[in-house]
Amino acid sequence: MTGQERSEEKSECVSLSPMMEAVPAPPESERVCVFGTGDMGRSLGLRLLQAGYGVVFGSRRPHSSSSLIPHGAQVLGHAAASQSAHLIFIAVQREHYDFLVPLANQLKGKVLVDLSNNLRKNQYPEANAEYLQSLVPGAEVVKGFNTLSAWSLQNGPSDANRQVYICGESVEAKQAVIAVAIKLGFSALDQGFLSVARELEDFPLQLFPQWRLPLRIAIGLSAAFFFYLLIRDIIYAYVTQSKDISFRIMVSLANKVCPIVSLIMLSLCYLPGVLASFLQLYRGTKYRRFPDWLDRWMLCRKQLGLLALGFAFLHVLYTLIIPIRYYVRFKATERTVSVIRENRTTQFDTTTAWRGDSYLSLGILGFGLYVLLGITSLPSVINTLSWREFSFIQSKLGHLTLLLCTAHTYLYGWNRFLSSSTYKWYTPPGYMLCLVLPSVVLLLKLLLITPCVDRTITRIRQGWERGADQRNPKDSQPLIP
Repeated sequence: MTGQERSEEKSECVSLSPMMEAVPAPPESERVCVFGTGDMGRSLGLRLLQAGYGVVFGSRRPHSSSSLIPHGAQVLGHAAASQSAHLIFIAVQREHYDFLVPLANQLKGKVLVDLSNNLRKNQYPEANAEYLQSLVPGAEVVKGFNTLSAWSLQNGPSDANRQVYICGESVEAKQAVIAVAIKLGFSALDQGFLSVARELEDFPLQLFPQWRLPLRIAIGLSAAFFFYLLIRDIIYAYVTQSKDISFRIMVSLANKVCPIVSLIMLSLCYLPGVLASFLQLYRGTKYRRFPDWLDRWMLCRKQLGLLALGFAFLHVLYTLIIPIRYYVRFKATERTVSVIRENRTTQFDTTTAWRGDSYLSLGILGFGLYVLLGITSLPSVINTLSWREFSFIQSKLGHLTLLLCTAHTYLYGWNRFLSSSTYKWYTPPGYMLCLVLPSVVLLLKLLLITPCVDRTITRIRQGWERGADQRNPKDSQPLIP
């Protein structure tokens, strides 16, 4: 017998508090065991205690670990702790699984919940849970709780992350783990057999999976319009007029790219919904799946909208600093001095004033609704809204936001659309290009809300199918007069 094993035998009855010895132990069905006293193990133990479970920690050094574990829990050696409960959480890394091999006989028939994760994908030839099952073949191994952090375990249902993914071979073992997860305030999702464990272990290693496509779109649009405007504004002036205005790259050029990308990405949020409606209208049924590309597009609309809001914020900030720029102050002073020297007077143009005030007003209103859309996409706000309220804000007010921002851009162009000097090197300005997509989306949406089309789509979404009229003529009613 090794020194470590003798130490574990001597410390089998060590507890956190002397008062615990006087309290009768709860029945085994209400006791759980946690192997590991690190952050994850302690957080899980605390949450289990708060839910009413009796918790026993298994540690290789029970004496030194007794000051770390939550108050109310016991800490024993691994051998003694494994005998105290039927359900055991393995909150240790795969590299330290060797201590379980001598306990294989004691763990026979028990449920082992593997919480481990890896540092990178495909770090080992098999999943950690499968490796654990090979070390303890007599136990029922269930993969679960690995997608939660120590913070979410402590905070439970108050945290945004509530889902617990589990997998395993035994239905009874998975049901036992699901019961614990539900009692802790989480929602458990059974993902199937233990062969799915590798996929579950890859979940925590994913870096913003829903943001990848929106980020690629944002970066691609930003780079494309930056170089496009760089050629039109900076290089064109240098080639044709020998003027070096490269300093405008930092603010002026950026302040053109941000609103262009913001408006296009806002349009991309609502374009898939419009396409889906026309697809249902064309098919005459809602019982057919959308194409995969449309499904993926619709799933990342929230991320597209938040990135669009971020570019809109940058546009507002860049606009606010315009009056303090050296270039703007210099041009304003030069213009004033020129008017004084030439003894000229300028008349107030009411049309220009209306255009400028309308342009700014629409921009402010559009940005205000923009912010409202962003706020209502937060989980804490979504939970306070009914589905009808959420749909009204995200759909009705969302399209109104798109309309205001598009009108804001049209007023910016005003009558310059017809001026030949606007088309440098026969290329249209960036704001003209960015108006194409939102204008198309708004026109298509206008078609969808016309009474005849809207009535047809509403009936389709309520379960009506075009082919059903031919099968049952009694149910046939004219939809479009």
